Amino acid sequence: MRLSLACLKKPILHGYFRSSCSWRVRIAFALKGIEFDQVPVNLIKDGGQQLTDQYKALNSMQQVPAVQIDGITLSQSLAVIQYIEETRPGPRLLPEDPKKRAQVRMISDLIASGIQPVQNLYVLQKIGAEKLQWAQHFIQRGFEALEPILKETASKYCVGDEISMADICLVPQVYNAERFKVDVDQFPTIKRLNQTLMKVEAFKVSHPSCQPDTPADICT
Repeated sequence: MRLSLACLKKPILHGYFRSSCSWRVRIAFALKGIEFDQVPVNLIKDGGQQLTDQYKALNSMQQVPAVQIDGITLSQSLAVIQYIEETRPGPRLLPEDPKKRAQVRMISDLIASGIQPVQNLYVLQKIGAEKLQWAQHFIQRGFEALEPILKETASKYCVGDEISMADICLVPQVYNAERFKVDVDQFPTIKRLNQTLMKVEAFKVSHPSCQPDTPADICT
């Protein structure tokens, strides 16, 4: 059952400008045309604002994002995306066709579970001096798995000709790959899809370079 937007409070996204998971939620909100407020959680300042008791009450894993919406708090980006898909009108984020929907979830999970967690800030802080090589290894490994899948599923976007949750996951991961100096030219399908998606307004406005908490030296 879809909820009436008129009776809903504006969602609140607790996130970090460069967090892949926060960016996924921003993209989804933008695609759906959902207005939301942002509360920055700086993952570096003060030893990491996500580690405070106050934030732990929102997200017991002490990660971003945490999203307050419709009287509940959700803490995993794919859960947030699927919740707003099920409760809000607007462009579909999951295809109607069961096979395509499964492909979208497969790609999303590959990125959100198989690549991003092993190269995120918390892990890299534990790795120490070898963090660049570690991040490069796992992004490279993940993209080597993802590229042949996308060759089979992609048309204009990751799965067919509609933007989906898979695209929402792909773009932030390519951004991370470029940050960690992974040669994306090795992966022509991934590169093409990213270039196409970065022309879409929802991906532009949600980009880490233009968020309320983006440092002045990297704002565009």
